[in-house]
This record gives sequence, structure tokens and C-alpha cells, in this order.
Amino acid sequence: MDFNYTRTVRVTSYLLLVLAVTQALYTILYITEVNLSRQLIWGLEGLLFTVLVAFAGAAMVQAKSYQVGWSCIAFSAVFNLVQVSIGLTMFGPFREATSQLEALGSVMGAVVALSFMIYYAAKLLLGFAALIFGIAKLTGGAKALGGLTAVVGVLAMFANGILIVFGRDTFLPSAVAGGSGVLATLLLALCLMKLSPEDKEILSHP
Repeated sequence: MDFNYTRTVRVTSYLLLVLAVTQALYTILYITEVNLSRQLIWGLEGLLFTVLVAFAGAAMVQAKSYQVGWSCIAFSAVFNLVQVSIGLTMFGPFREATSQLEALGSVMGAVVALSFMIYYAAKLLLGFAALIFGIAKLTGGAKALGGLTAVVGVLAMFANGILIVFGRDTFLPSAVAGGSGVLATLLLALCLMKLSPEDKEILSHP
């Protein structure tokens, strides 16, 4: 099966859009305390992240410019896959073990902290990608979408960078970093989805 650059970009944008929706849905269900299956949602995200690695990586190789943007998307997918895998395979057993032996609480805390560190790194990379492709869209004529995407990308980079440097318990709520990253992902998906033939020519040739 052959995927040219245009098809690769289109599939990548769809994957990013679905992932933004699933992450927003999970957040809403968590806040409203609705009972949900983490296995189902995180498992689906793990599958989508795996496929995203392939398509964003292919786009990075196919493109003649903006490789850093594609690299950000591809490696954010790798980081997110690792983070989701930690949540699915380690949170449950450690929580159960902690309930039986309180001394393991610090170990559980370390696992959660590791998961969030990887999560913030992934969102920072997506913010960087949003900045890169937002500017590309801005210079291509779509000033509203491109400008908004670039601004949100900077916000996501800043918020997640702060939590990486200073830790999850710093002065900035974790929800701000995560929320800005999800919004950056959504706008990034729209930028890539709305590429005109001229935009695709710019992105695929120097």
C-alpha cells in the first residue's frame, strides 16, 4: 500500500483530531466523576499513538522542509504511547500493593511522577509542532487559524516546560499544561487538515 505525502498528512491530521477528542472526553468524564473504563480509552489512545508514530515518521521523511515539526509530532506520539502504557500496566498493581503496604506509597508516587513527566514532554512537543505549522499556515494566508495555533502552541510549550523544570506540584496547575496541549493538538490537526494544494507544495518542497 502506497501512501504519498498528501495522504500521509491527511491521515496524520485525522489521528491528531481523534486523539484530541478522546483526551478531552476523558478529562470531561474524569471531572464529572463518571465511571469509565481506563483500559478502553487508554488502550484506544495507545493504538492511535502507535499508528501516529508510523504516519508522522513517514511525513518527516517525505517532507523537504519543516522536518522539525514532523519530528515533534512523531516523538510526541512515542512519549504518549510510553505514558499510556505506564498508566495501563503499572497504576493498578501499584495502587493495589500500596493499599496493602503503605511503605510502597512513595514508589507509587514516583511511577505517577514519571508518567506525568513523559506526558508533559509529549505536550511540549505538540505545542512546538503547533507553533511551527501555525506559522507556516499564517504565512500561507490563513492568518486566523495559523495565528491562533501558533499562540496556543507557545502557551503549551511554556506551561508544560514549567512543569518539567519545576515539577508537577509547582505554582502552575497540571490541568493548564494538559489542557493547552490538547487544544494545541486540536488546532494542529485543523492546520494540517486544511492544507491547500499550495500549502502542501510549500511543505513538501524547499
